[in-house]
Amino acid sequence: MIFVTVGAQMPFDRLIEWVDAWAVAGDRSDVMAQIGPSTFQPKRVRVLPFMDPPTFRRTMMESSCVVAHAGMGTILSALELGKPILVVPRLGALSETRNDHQVATARRFRAEGLVLSAETREAFIAGMAELEAQPPDGPRIPARASDALLDRLRRFVVGEPWPPERESR
Repeated sequence: MIFVTVGAQMPFDRLIEWVDAWAVAGDRSDVMAQIGPSTFQPKRVRVLPFMDPPTFRRTMMESSCVVAHAGMGTILSALELGKPILVVPRLGALSETRNDHQVATARRFRAEGLVLSAETREAFIAGMAELEAQPPDGPRIPARASDALLDRLRRFVVGEPWPPERESR
């Protein structure tokens, strides 16, 4: 099953329309989408407007891959679970979000080799083919930050110097 998610804050009809057209063209019945407050009603995609966190996580775990907006929570969840993910950033110019922070997020994660991304319909179609060709176990990140990172953050918050001063002998 391909899991599509757009987050809960704003509609993302452009992504849902692209996914549905792809599913119709390929006669697919294995796509489930969390569509938020969308006004577009897909023809071939099973939809839920919203999911509670346990249902969201279970659905992502059961999926073979993920297609999503470029929200950090969604990207990190997919990477934690080792799910190949294609991200389509919301665009500020289309009033899908307030600015183009999702474009920057998608480009950075793609440059790191952690996600596939698409900013146009043509890139989306190519990205779907690439996504389905991915091995079922994609890149992973740990669910918890390293102790070294947490220690450095703690030192920053409490105002301790970095790097730590060495004790004099």
